[in-house]
Amino acid sequence: MFRFIFRIIVCAVCAFLPSCRLLAQDIDTLQHEMLRDVEVVADRVPSEVASSAPLQVVESEEFMRLGHVSLSDAVKRMSGVDVQDYGGVGGLKTVSVRGMGAKHTAVSYDGVVVGDAQSGIVDIGRYSLDNISYISLLAGQGSKIFMTAREYSSAGLLSLVTRRPQKTSLGFTARTGSFGYASAFLRGNYCFSRGWAVSLNGGFVRSDGMYPFTLKNSSVSSREKRKDGDFELWQFEGNAFGSLYGGNLALKVYFFDSERGLPGAVNLYNKENSERLWNKNFFVQAKYERKLLEKLYFKGIGKFDYNSSRYVEVNKNYASGCQVDKNWQKECYSSLGVLYKASSNFSLSFTNDVAYTSLDNNFVASKSPRRLSLQSVLAAAFSVGRVDVTASLLGTYMADKISNGVEPSPYKRLSPALGFSCRPFASLPLRLRFSVKDSYRIPTFADLYYLRLGNVGLRPERATQFNFGVTYSAASVGVLDYLSISVDGYYNNVRDKIVALPTMYIWRMTNFGEACMAGADISAMAHFSLSRNVMLLSDVSYSYNYAVDITDPAARNYRDQLPYTPRHSGSFSLALETPVVNVAYILSAVGERYMLPQNNERNRMHGYVEHSFSLNKEIRLSGARARLQCELLNVGDRQYEVIRYYPMPGFSWRFSVSLYI
Repeated sequence: MFRFIFRIIVCAVCAFLPSCRLLAQDIDTLQHEMLRDVEVVADRVPSEVASSAPLQVVESEEFMRLGHVSLSDAVKRMSGVDVQDYGGVGGLKTVSVRGMGAKHTAVSYDGVVVGDAQSGIVDIGRYSLDNISYISLLAGQGSKIFMTAREYSSAGLLSLVTRRPQKTSLGFTARTGSFGYASAFLRGNYCFSRGWAVSLNGGFVRSDGMYPFTLKNSSVSSREKRKDGDFELWQFEGNAFGSLYGGNLALKVYFFDSERGLPGAVNLYNKENSERLWNKNFFVQAKYERKLLEKLYFKGIGKFDYNSSRYVEVNKNYASGCQVDKNWQKECYSSLGVLYKASSNFSLSFTNDVAYTSLDNNFVASKSPRRLSLQSVLAAAFSVGRVDVTASLLGTYMADKISNGVEPSPYKRLSPALGFSCRPFASLPLRLRFSVKDSYRIPTFADLYYLRLGNVGLRPERATQFNFGVTYSAASVGVLDYLSISVDGYYNNVRDKIVALPTMYIWRMTNFGEACMAGADISAMAHFSLSRNVMLLSDVSYSYNYAVDITDPAARNYRDQLPYTPRHSGSFSLALETPVVNVAYILSAVGERYMLPQNNERNRMHGYVEHSFSLNKEIRLSGARARLQCELLNVGDRQYEVIRYYPMPGFSWRFSVSLYI
C-alpha cells in the first residue's frame, strides 16, 4: 500500500513539471515583478527560495486552510522531518530533522530558544497555533545572519513567531471531539494610539485519552481501550509590542501547567500503567532592537525561565507504595548583538550569549548541577550580482559545577558554517544553493548526572551537515497562478554519538559510534484558479533518508537503518476554496522502520498511511466573524505505532467554533 501511495506522490511532483514553461512574451517584466513581491514579504516572513539552506515556512492562513490545531500537526507535513509521538492524545511529541535526533533540533519562540538543560528536547505538543503568525524550519546554515548564538548552535531550528495585533479585537474558539477532547481558547488584542499593542490569550485542553485499539498476540487478538492516557493543560500568554527610545520592544510572559497520565507499553498481562506527570513552565522574556547609527543596529534579549516536574509511580514494590521524583530547573539568559550594514552588498554581525542554568531535585545524593554557558558568533553576508554568500564562526564555552563528585572538563569548540546561493539565469526564477555547517551537542544534565546512568566523561556529539539544492518559484506559470519546487540532497555525519549501553547490572551513558545520514527532500506547491472565486491549492513533499550506523564493519547492525528513522516518508494535501465551503484533504505516509539497531524481522515496524479531511466555513456577521470547522482524522481507522507498543488513535473527529469581534 505504501509503495502505491509513494508512486502517487512522485507522479504528482512530475505532473507539475510540464507546466513549468514560462510565457514567451514580457518575460523580463514578469520576473521583475515577482522579485519585488518577494522583497516586500521578506521583512516579515523569511524567503524560502532565497535561503542558502533548506527553509520551510507555513503561515497562519495555511493552518486555517488545512485545519491544523497543534504545532505537531503542521510540522508533520514538512519534508525531512520525523515527529516522534509516544502514544496517547496528549503524548510527548519531539522533532528530529533528517534523522539526527530530537536533541539536535532547537525550538525558538519569537527569536529566543526554548531551553531544557535536563533532557535536551522540547515537547512541541504543548504549543497551540491559535496565536502563531507563522512557523519556519531551517536545516543548516541559512541566509539570515542577525540571530542569537543559540540559534546558530543547532543542526535544525524550528521557529515560532507570535501574531502581532493590527487592531483592537476579541476572539474565542471552542473545540470538542473524540475521546473526551475539549478545549477553549480566548484571545484579546488592544492597540494604543502611540503604536503600542498588547495581546492576552489563554485557554485549556483536556481529554480522557480512552481510544480503542487492537491488541495482538500471535494469532490471538482482542479489542481494548487505551488507559492512563488522560491529560489536562492550561496555558496563558501575554505580549506587548511598542516603541521605546527610538527602538522596538517586544515583551512576552508565558505560563503552562499540565497534568497527564503516562500510558505504558501495551501487552497482554499489563493493560494499565500507574504513572502520572505534572509539568509547570513559566518564563518572561524581552527583546529590544534599535538603530544606533546610520549603518549600525543593536539587538538585546533577556529571559528568565522556570521549569518544574513531578513524576509519581504507584507500585507495591516501593517501600512507601509509590515513587515520587521532583525536578526544578531555572535559567537566566541574555543575548547582545550588533549588525553592521557596510553597504547594500555586505553585512557583518556579532552576537554574544550568556546563560546560567541550575537543576535541583529530591534524589538521594543529588549532584545539583549548575552550568555557565558562553557562546559568541561572528557572521557575515555578502552579495554580488545574483550570488549570495553567508559565513559564520561560533565559539562555545560551557562549564559545570556539581555539589559532589568529579566535575567534567569544560566544553570548548569553534564551529564554522558556510552558505551559498545563486541565480544562474536572469530570465529564470531558478536558484542553486549549497551549505555546510559544523555543530555539536553538549551532553545534557540527564546524560551526565542522572542517578547511575550519568557519565561525566562524555564527549559532545559532533555533527557535520552538507546540503546542495535547487529551487524554482514563479507566478503565472502556464495555467498555474503559482508554482514552487525545491529539491535538496544532503549528507550528515554524527560522531561520538551518545547512547545508553548496559554494563553489568546497570545501564550507562557512553560515547559509542558514528552515524551518517544521506538523502533527499523534494517539495512542490501549486495554486490554480478554477474560476473567479474558486481556488485549488496543492502541496506535496517526499523525503528519502538513508540513516545508518557506520561504527564497526564487523558489527551485526553495520549500515543498518537507525531506530525509528523511516527511509521513505511523504505527505500530500489538496485544498479547495469556494464561496460556499472550504474543503481540505491531507495524506501522510511513513515507510517501514526498526525499533532496535539490528534491522531484522522481529524489530521491523510496518509503514502506514493516514488520511484526514477538514471542512470550514467563515460567516460574516454584523461587526463580527464566525468560523465553523469539522475535522475527520485517520478516516481509514488505520491502527499504527510511531513508537513500538504505543498504539496511536484510530478514526477520530473534531469540531470547532470561532468567533472574532
